[in-house]
Amino acid sequence: MFFFFFFYFFFFFLSLFIVFACIAITNYLLLTLNSSVLSSSEIIPFLFIAFLSNSFQTIFLIRRTTPAVTLLLAMVKIYYTRWKRQNPTNQRIEVFLKRHGALQIKRYAYSEIKKVTNCFRNKLGQGGFGTVYKGKLQDGRYVAVKILNELKDDGEEFINEVASISRTSHMNVVTLLGFCCDGSRRALVYEFMSHGSLEKFIYQENALMTHHQFDCQMLYHIVIGVGRGLEYLHKGCNTRILHFDIKPHNILLDENFNPKISDFGLAKICSGKDSIVSIFGARGTAGYIAPEVFSRNFGAVSHKSDVYSYGMMILELIGGRKNTVTGLDSSSEIYFPDWIYNRLESKQELGLENMRSIGDEKVVRKMAIVGLWCIQTHPSTRPAISRVLEMLESKVELLQIPPKPSLSSPPTSPVYVSSEAL
Repeated sequence: MFFFFFFYFFFFFLSLFIVFACIAITNYLLLTLNSSVLSSSEIIPFLFIAFLSNSFQTIFLIRRTTPAVTLLLAMVKIYYTRWKRQNPTNQRIEVFLKRHGALQIKRYAYSEIKKVTNCFRNKLGQGGFGTVYKGKLQDGRYVAVKILNELKDDGEEFINEVASISRTSHMNVVTLLGFCCDGSRRALVYEFMSHGSLEKFIYQENALMTHHQFDCQMLYHIVIGVGRGLEYLHKGCNTRILHFDIKPHNILLDENFNPKISDFGLAKICSGKDSIVSIFGARGTAGYIAPEVFSRNFGAVSHKSDVYSYGMMILELIGGRKNTVTGLDSSSEIYFPDWIYNRLESKQELGLENMRSIGDEKVVRKMAIVGLWCIQTHPSTRPAISRVLEMLESKVELLQIPPKPSLSSPPTSPVYVSSEAL
């Protein structure tokens, strides 16, 4: 068997050497021809010899190397197939896909993903887990294709995303249309959201670049939409889904600025009866993570952890800024939840830039009160998302100002990092 392999590989490399030698001979003859060393009577014989030499050696290469090349390709394919089967990450993903049977979404080959994205030409954005490209399906629909980083995790992010979002169907939750799992290459295909992420519009510096700043009614519309999407995840599915990464970057806007929750890479699925979940380590984005996710001394991790992140997002929306920023007078650092709490408690006007009428003042005041209820330190004092929506849809005069969150006023600005760094 050894001599068999040796024989074919010997002829394979020998044939490659002969071909390169023929090419060198032909180039030399042509160079000699161009330098006019040969006489006109010698030109045709030399070219004929060169042609025969190349043709003969090419035929020789094809006849001698075809079996060796075929054998080599077969061996590579066998090795790659065995590697895919034995790779722990691939095994875990394939077991998950088999266990869930026929999913309602399409499974794409990687070649199809390349075709959909036109070889990844239109890049929409990049995050800690991968890069998102714009694509187009055969039926003309535009899609967003998220290419996950190769071998960067154990497949958990991919499994979380497919397992959680494939179960959902709600106008305020982004739709997963398909996925790709081809060895270490994994991709997720979503509906395309023409206006991108919410963060491009709410922060003042970004709003100036996009030439679009939301008024109070639009902010309220977005807050209600995200709340309803979160309520659906917590109560409307057969299994409760905890997102663990609610923030403006993960809220996408369609052509009518309707918000949709996206990015379920850190999601946790539990039965509808479970209100408390078990997780290892902190997950989420600094500045939005509930205290109990960092330390169980504050309480158990539950759906209330998403409520905390939602409340921080509300306060950022109405303030048009990160929650820890340079002071409003540009002379000191102020934690925005502290600032707005003090204003509400002393019944001062909020005086934010996007308020243009008394009606706007009431809407913003209501969202601020609800946001402060959501970021209460202990989860037992936070309302569930259903109660949050009731508060948002009630009159501001009926709402009580909550106790001041004890974990406010951090000594330094938090570092906003992706969930991957935690």
